[in-house]
Amino acid sequence: MRVYTTIEQAQQLPCYHRQIIPKDYLDVMGHMNVRYYMALFDEGGWSFFRALGMDEAYYRDNNAGGFALRQYITYVAEARVNETVAVHTRIIARSDKRIHFVHFLVNESNQTVSATMEGIGSHADLTQRRTSPYPLHIVAKMDAMLSEHNALEWDAPLCGILEP
Repeated sequence: MRVYTTIEQAQQLPCYHRQIIPKDYLDVMGHMNVRYYMALFDEGGWSFFRALGMDEAYYRDNNAGGFALRQYITYVAEARVNETVAVHTRIIARSDKRIHFVHFLVNESNQTVSATMEGIGSHADLTQRRTSPYPLHIVAKMDAMLSEHNALEWDAPLCGILEP
């Protein structure tokens, strides 16, 4: 039996995006369409990477960026119209060029974790359009956050098929 992260556990992590689910996110079955789960995770991801020092100025000034390499989404409980959701993020591991993380979509209205997205991303040299090592100032922020997340007393739910 799979054990999911509790809302109390997910809320120990930094929040990188929060919004109310609008009616136009629904599909013909009255569910929030899967594309909007990904959009919410994407919004959280941009804020997460800004917190690591990878903001618009960094991308422009260094001709650098990030590549999404792999994602694995697990849908746990529906998020509905007018409910407030928030994206919290945990770093799992990193290498010189890659980061392994999990986003948690927390439904603050009904106190559940609605979905998780496990991802692998990489730093990118946009001149060559290839992966490249993270700069040391970003590595330092990643390592500090990774140390905090490794100290948590719960394991992140991992799919078991993504490798950094």
